[in-house]
Amino acid sequence: MALEVTGKVHEIFEVQQVTDSFRKREFVLEMMDGQYTQHVKFQLTQDRCSLIDQFPVGSDVKISFNLTGRPYTNKEGKTIYFTNVNAWRIENQGAAGTDSMPPVESAAQSQTQSQDDMDDLPF
Repeated sequence: MALEVTGKVHEIFEVQQVTDSFRKREFVLEMMDGQYTQHVKFQLTQDRCSLIDQFPVGSDVKISFNLTGRPYTNKEGKTIYFTNVNAWRIENQGAAGTDSMPPVESAAQSQTQSQDDMDDLPF
C-alpha cells in the first residue's frame, strides 16, 4: 500500500544493525492534523537508510511510504500485531524545492502581456 504525506523532520535516529543481514534507521515526522500536531515514526531499511542524510531536522519534506503489518504469536500463544511505516522516498518540500510553485514571469513577459491586454479594450 503506497501512501504519501508531508511534514517537518522532527528527529533522526542512528542506523541500527538488527541482524547480520538487516539494518534500519528511524526518523520522526511532525505533521499537522487539523489543530493537533502528530509525530509519526517512519523507518528506512537496508540501502535506503541514508535517504534522510540530506534532510536535517526542521526540513519540510514529502515522504512516500508503505504501511505494512503482520501478526506474531509469542511463546505463550498470544498473537501480537506489528505495524511498520516504511519510507522509500524523501523529497524536499521547502521553499527552494517546492514543485508546485508557479513559474516566475519575467518583466518582458509581463510588459508584453499588459500591452496585449490593452489592445483588447473596447474603447
